[in-house]
Amino acid sequence: MIHALEIQHLTKSYDSGVKALTDINLTIEDGELFAILGPNGAGKSTLINIAAQVVRKSGGRVSIFGCDIDRQPQQAKMLLGYTPQDIALDMFFSVREILRNHSGYYGLRHNDAWINELLERLGLAEHADKNSRELSGGMKRRLTVAKALAHKPKLLILDEPTAGVDVELRHALWVFVRELHATGTTVILTTHYIEEAQDLAGRVAIMNHGRVVACEETEKLLADFGSRQVRVKLTEAAGGAMVDLPEGLRMGEQGGEVIGELSTKGSRPFFEWMARHSERIEDLQIEEARLEDVFLQLTRAS
Repeated sequence: MIHALEIQHLTKSYDSGVKALTDINLTIEDGELFAILGPNGAGKSTLINIAAQVVRKSGGRVSIFGCDIDRQPQQAKMLLGYTPQDIALDMFFSVREILRNHSGYYGLRHNDAWINELLERLGLAEHADKNSRELSGGMKRRLTVAKALAHKPKLLILDEPTAGVDVELRHALWVFVRELHATGTTVILTTHYIEEAQDLAGRVAIMNHGRVVACEETEKLLADFGSRQVRVKLTEAAGGAMVDLPEGLRMGEQGGEVIGELSTKGSRPFFEWMARHSERIEDLQIEEARLEDVFLQLTRAS
């Protein structure tokens, strides 16, 4: 089977002695929407920059749809679209000219229909003939995404694509990304908005200190490591309910309520406690497990 991205024993060390990546092994399948999470300095951008051939690796192997980036660098680049964290645009060209030029780099001459669609879908149509230096920061971010998509890559890598942009753009971008994914484009994203990853990605890798500390389907990570926040409001005559509280629950500071965390795997004792004291319970609130809590648990542990 040919994978969209295959990384084997990838390492990266700098002359300063800093080891950015240590023995990374990662396989992303064709058609996935995959998220890479990690705190600052975890190695996310280094990994992505190596795949995009912006940074040289120290060791290991990387291939894009079977094209090794060392032996077939041009073929690998043709298959990949990449938006870096840092915005770098040619200030001497208009938005449309930048997209046409970028298409030309990939051998696409008559690409205006797709360029017009990108301009429309990313809210750039009314700015198409403006010089890129006239754009706001959010518009420049949109243009970097359009540029990455100009040659219709099979694999799209988005490195912090919504950093510093407004809510409207975030929403519009993710709607568009979902549509691209639905038509067969493989998408890899890194983001500090962990709720985005939970909402979008079918599978997640969590990195810390240059290593992958977890890589699983999002739902499995939530089931294995997640917990739900619980708040139970009790009646005034609820003293008996405090005697046999299950593990993870405690009396609230306000009195008259029980609060705590409920493991996604260990909920049975809680519901048994609820059944025993149902006549003393006035209200119940349970928040779903969050990927943010899983992220904090795994990165602190590592």
